[in-house]
Amino acid sequence: DVKVQLGDRVSQGSPILTLVVEEGEAPVAASEPVAATTPPPTPAPAPEPPPVAAAPASPPQTTPVAAPQPAQPAAVAPQAPMAAAPSEGAPPHASPSVRKFARELGADLVQVRGTGLKGRILKADVQNFVKQRLQQPERTAPSGFSLPEAVEIDFSQFGPVDRKPMSRIKKLSAANLHRAWVGIPHVTHQDEADITELEAFRVSLKQEAERREVKLTLLPFIMKAVIATLKAFPNFNASLAANGEELILKQYYHLGFAVDTPDGLVVPVLRDADRKSIYEIAAELAEMGTRARGRKLRNPDLQGGTFTISSLGGIGGTSFTPIVNAPEVAILGVCKAQLKPVYQGGQWVPRLMLPLSLSYDHRVIDGAEAARFSATLAQLLGDLRRALL
Repeated sequence: DVKVQLGDRVSQGSPILTLVVEEGEAPVAASEPVAATTPPPTPAPAPEPPPVAAAPASPPQTTPVAAPQPAQPAAVAPQAPMAAAPSEGAPPHASPSVRKFARELGADLVQVRGTGLKGRILKADVQNFVKQRLQQPERTAPSGFSLPEAVEIDFSQFGPVDRKPMSRIKKLSAANLHRAWVGIPHVTHQDEADITELEAFRVSLKQEAERREVKLTLLPFIMKAVIATLKAFPNFNASLAANGEELILKQYYHLGFAVDTPDGLVVPVLRDADRKSIYEIAAELAEMGTRARGRKLRNPDLQGGTFTISSLGGIGGTSFTPIVNAPEVAILGVCKAQLKPVYQGGQWVPRLMLPLSLSYDHRVIDGAEAARFSATLAQLLGDLRRALL
């Protein structure tokens, strides 16, 4: 970009042209007062300045001059530099090589502030941007995720349709489940537990449960086994701190349990489950389940859980992938127990096997730890007397 015309006079230090190189733009100043008696030199493709020019100044410190007046022999007064940042909405000002460099590093040039002339983005700007991002990683679990905007489709063009509004519980659950699924790196460990003896023990308590007017399902026994396993593996009874650098280990055991209601899934919390008997747990589960289906749960009934159990035992299935109920770090899914042939003592015998699906936050829990947790839980369900040891 030539700054003077043929016949102009310039003073020492006044810019006479601007060289465009790969790293940005730099004005070239005159080394001494001179009259432009010949056409201005053509900028060479290399970054070296012409013989009459001094070394180019650092781009952020340059002060380009205003256009010279043809009839005035005096030096032209300098003009204040333009702002470094490009105007809002304008495309990033960068050379093709810098754009390619940014793509290779995964840097968004829109977020990079250029330090070159007129806000031009230099290679060093991209390097500094990436370096700052690496030095300041995201330390908290992402929040506020949103699905891409859905495309509106007129389904009536294919046949008759009806519209049904989602319930308030469904809408709240959808947002929470999506946030947890996107923000937590999920892994699900599948296993089985032999509950043949446990089921026989549960059936033997049926008359006592009826006398207490309690319906004794398998869930209270699973909760007791889970509590004993959580005590052996405290990382599962924890939450990741907001700074992402600490694990908050909880010294209480509040177990959430999924309840299927006409309005959608809700998760009441059974507090201090470790301090309650099998019958007390069974009675409280029934009472909270009734209130959940009757829309009579209060906010405290849904808060403070440390671990959640989602049981499909009354419906069926062999396995599934439950979503971690954040800010918890793990959830246990239980399906319907089935009789299966198991090889024991040199022969095949029928055993009642309970499918277990353990989903966990891989930021907190490793696969080996999850496998040990699941194996310990299966042992306790196989012989609940171990929980007393």
